[in-house]
Order: sequence, then C-alpha cells, then structure tokens
Amino acid sequence: MNRRTAIRRLATFFLTTASLAQAQQPKKISRLGYLSNGDPASGSTRAEALRLALRGRGYIEGQNIAIEYRYAEGKRDRLPELAAELVRLKVDIILAASGDALIQAAKNATKTIPIVMMGGGSDPVEAGHVESLARPGGNVTGITNLSRELGGKRLELLKEVVPKLSRVAVLYEPASPPGVREVKEVLPVAARALRLTIQPWEVRDADGFEKVFAALNKQRPDGLYVIGGALIIANRKRTANFALKSRLPSVYGASGLVEAGGLMYYGADQAESYRRVAYYVDRILKGAKPADLPVEQPMKFEFVINLKTAKQSGLTIQKWTLLKADKVIQ
Repeated sequence: MNRRTAIRRLATFFLTTASLAQAQQPKKISRLGYLSNGDPASGSTRAEALRLALRGRGYIEGQNIAIEYRYAEGKRDRLPELAAELVRLKVDIILAASGDALIQAAKNATKTIPIVMMGGGSDPVEAGHVESLARPGGNVTGITNLSRELGGKRLELLKEVVPKLSRVAVLYEPASPPGVREVKEVLPVAARALRLTIQPWEVRDADGFEKVFAALNKQRPDGLYVIGGALIIANRKRTANFALKSRLPSVYGASGLVEAGGLMYYGADQAESYRRVAYYVDRILKGAKPADLPVEQPMKFEFVINLKTAKQSGLTIQKWTLLKADKVIQ
C-alpha cells in the first residue's frame, strides 16, 4: 500500500466516523407550552388541528417537538399559576389559546419567552399586549381575531334562518372585556339596523347557567346569540343542549359550541388560523424575534351550520343559506 492510498483511506475513516457520530447525536426537541382557558375535552379538537398544522411545517410531536398542555378549565384565577409553571419548564414558546386574561398571565410570567396568540381576546394594541400590529415590540405576536364586524353578520344570518326574528337573548361573560364590548358597542348598532331587540344575559359562574336558562324559558326570546368565553366554552354542552331542548335558534362566536350541538357559527376560519400559528412557531424556532413578526388578522372566515340540530329543533334551513355554508354538520 503506497502512502497516498493510506492517507486516502485514513481520511475516509475519519469522515465516516464523524458522520456516524453526528447521526447518533440526539436531535434537539423544541418544547412548546399550550395554555388554554378551556378544558382538555373542549380543547382536544383545537389541539389536534394545531398538531396537524405543525406537522405541515415539519414539526412532529414526540420527534422534534414536545407540547406541554395546561388547561384552566374556565377558572381564570388558575392562569397565573399555569403560566408560571410553563416558564419553570423552560418552554421555547408559549401558545396562548385565547383571551386577554390568558395572554396577560403569560406576559406577567415572562418577558423573554416568545408568546404566540392563537386568536381571541380584544384588540391586542388596545389591551396593551403589543405596541402595534405591524411591529409588536415585545415578546408577544400571533393571530388576533378582531370580531367587531362579525356581530352584525351573525345577527343577519340568524334573521335569515328565522325571518320573524324580533327579540334576541345574548349570553355573555361580564369578566370577558371583548364580550362586554360586543354587547355594549357592537350588537346594539347591528340590531338597530336589523330592527331587532337585544336582551343581554350575564353568566358569572357555572351555577349561573341554570338561572339564566330558567329565565329565558319564561321570556321565550326568538333567538339566542352566544358570545364565546372561557366559562361558556367550558359549559358548551349545557348551553347547546338548552338551546336544542328549548328549540331556540342560536348563533355562536366560537366554533366549539356548534360542534357540541349549537346551530350556527360564523367567524375566523379555524384551520387557516392554526396554519398561521404554525408559521409563527416555525419562524421563531428558526431565530425570528416576536417583536419583528407582525400580528395578523384573519383573512378567511367560515360559516358552519349544524343541520342535525336544525332538524331536531324543527327548523328548516333554506337552500340559499346552506349554499353559503363552508361546512355543514349532518
């Protein structure tokens, strides 16, 4: 064996050894913290949609990402504790599933870990979460589902389904600033244009639902408008069942309530929102700073009708209304 051949073989040996060593090194697993106002049951569909969106970006749970799930189960006072727990776990990103209280709890817990909003809550600029939509400026960015314009559309769709609609009961949580704003500022304007009367009903805790339902059974409004919030979503089945048993046509600001048996949802296209959340996760894990990633508003909206609920309620959904629907639950 000549000297040149020996050197070549030795070089090949070292390169092969280095490659094998590199291949045997464990891949870095990024850790995401998923913080939600709801409960595991209500959040399962949303969490699965998020996992699919992340998979589309090459992030697979158990392979190169791990997700720590924390649910407040409608109890806002638990949010600071859960957010602090995620910080102690040293997650790379906190995903704020919805709501101002949740986003603020995450902000209070950390000034350095990136926080990605998944939609929900009020205007993040007005709420003080970010400096501006174009340049957030801190450690918060993501999706904001600004829904001021959607209240009128939801009422319009409810009246289309119930032409004789006159009085609409509005169920909301007074602890939710976006819900209060919708009741006081958005819906009255839309209702006047549609010649409807709005009747707000507050629900403050889990025990308050039955009292409100009993009162509504006595007053018999023509329709029910439900503004999604942590407490209402946690009690989504009770709310949907009440509307169904009372044969009360209903429209919702959270898609989970329609999946639980509610009649109609109109709002941001959830699948598209999850895809955008996955985009933020990807950018941040690759080195981008939240301060430099503009906050996005939804570009796509969806109209969902639960036809099974309509039939059980004795409602006939006209063909032109069904043609508008992006999704029909049979």
